[in-house]
Amino acid sequence: MSNIARKQNFLGGVAVLTMAVVVVKIISAVYKIPLGNILDDEGMGHFNIAYNVYNFLLQLSTAGFPLALSKLTSEASALGRHNQVRRQFRVALVMFFCLGIVASSIMFFFAEPLAIGMNDSLAYYPIKVLAPAVFFVCLIGCFRGYTQGRGNMVPTAVSQILEATFKLVVGLTLAWYLLHQLHAKVEVGAAAAIFGVTVGSAMAVLFLGVWLLRHRTYTRSDDVPDASGKIIKRILLIGVPITLGSSVMSIITLVDQTIVMARLQDALGLSEKIAASLYGQYTFGMTLFNLPATFVYPVTISLIPAVSAALMRKNQMQANRIISSSFRLIVMLALPAGVGLSVLAGPILQLLYPAVPDTAEAATFHLQILGIAVIFVCLMILTNAILQACGRVNVPIITALIGGVVKIVTTYTLCGNPAFGIKGAPISTLLCYAVIAVLNLAVVFVVLKGGSRPNYLKLFFKPVIATLLMGLAAHYSFAWLTVSLGMSHKIAVLAAILLAAMIYGILVLALRMITKEDLAMIPKGEKIAKILHIR
Repeated sequence: MSNIARKQNFLGGVAVLTMAVVVVKIISAVYKIPLGNILDDEGMGHFNIAYNVYNFLLQLSTAGFPLALSKLTSEASALGRHNQVRRQFRVALVMFFCLGIVASSIMFFFAEPLAIGMNDSLAYYPIKVLAPAVFFVCLIGCFRGYTQGRGNMVPTAVSQILEATFKLVVGLTLAWYLLHQLHAKVEVGAAAAIFGVTVGSAMAVLFLGVWLLRHRTYTRSDDVPDASGKIIKRILLIGVPITLGSSVMSIITLVDQTIVMARLQDALGLSEKIAASLYGQYTFGMTLFNLPATFVYPVTISLIPAVSAALMRKNQMQANRIISSSFRLIVMLALPAGVGLSVLAGPILQLLYPAVPDTAEAATFHLQILGIAVIFVCLMILTNAILQACGRVNVPIITALIGGVVKIVTTYTLCGNPAFGIKGAPISTLLCYAVIAVLNLAVVFVVLKGGSRPNYLKLFFKPVIATLLMGLAAHYSFAWLTVSLGMSHKIAVLAAILLAAMIYGILVLALRMITKEDLAMIPKGEKIAKILHIR
């Protein structure tokens, strides 16, 4: 790798990935939001049911193994074992290739029983079309794990943007053409839309493969690499617990979805199409619910190898500084994002889905609840990464299982109750992630010792105050702009969001929620701190 790649520091890597995530989420919004207007609730129900099957197989195949490769690559590089780095990559590539073939085959050849098992037989077409994407994403995971372990986040960032772009162009165009020009059935339109995911993943594999071939370097080293069997064992020892932890949530999501569809049909007597439509309304809220969490993953992707390398060098101070900065960054992001979505749920949905106003109105309750759940999801992702970086890889599995039991029980109880119906789904999601996050925070407090132990009161107090004031400003400014000034709905919601963001930004500076030490870890950080008068 080049010297530039080796010099990327922790928050520098976060900055690269965060910028990519911003671009990717803009592209994804241009994909998912018009897609909701095209497919409406039933089509989005089929789309998301297929995607959840795909995500489960994907998590099972790749969730922990790219992180394991990243961790092993980072540790070997820190020790100057370049031959070890190369052999680890070759072994992992064969391993990921085989996993991808198996997972894709299962999804392709068992598409019909999978759809029937999910209580939505019409999801057969989207599942079949999406199957090859699992293979491509397995290879992507290997390539990204290797480059991230070498400290270079640029290939990951570029491939993410490329993947999202092709998903947009192919998926959205095909869905619109089939539904509005050929008047195809809605399940066929959902399959066309999801085909963009397969094409995007294929193009990302092509880019990463070419990038690695063009940037091959051979650094002379005298180290003797471990045997392939030993490397596989280490990847499995690190990756399997992480995979199980991530797969637990995918399994829970899959089971939860199946229970929702079953309870709506069996307990409430609804047809398969109506149940799919109601589930589709829930996914309209889930689209925005998933947005803030994507900005947390860049932090965790950089956190695990960075903390691992620091601990390998016995540099506890550096590891503590990275963990502390990560906590501050995520808390400052999660609280306003979650409260903002909850407070302005209705106006935001009406703004984004003008072609299906009834569906947007029905999804408002879902997003109000899911907005609060966003906070706990972000904390769960961060604390999982901290525990994994500190070697406590089994803890996220246990807490996820506990949260999953809570989710399944509450989903079964509430969704089968006529007073709640589909409204039980977001409530169970909130309870699930709240339980996981609280348990994780408790374990992190116990695991981290001395100066690295987080002071939760100090960590949350100022952001909570700032977020409450921001939330009040967003709520009352929208009401004032629409009722008192008669401003149009679209302009009013955008103005309310902008005002809330400005108020929160001012409070961040006024309450000194970010430190000069935090900014010193990013390029030009000291200059930014001086301009903003941050000490």
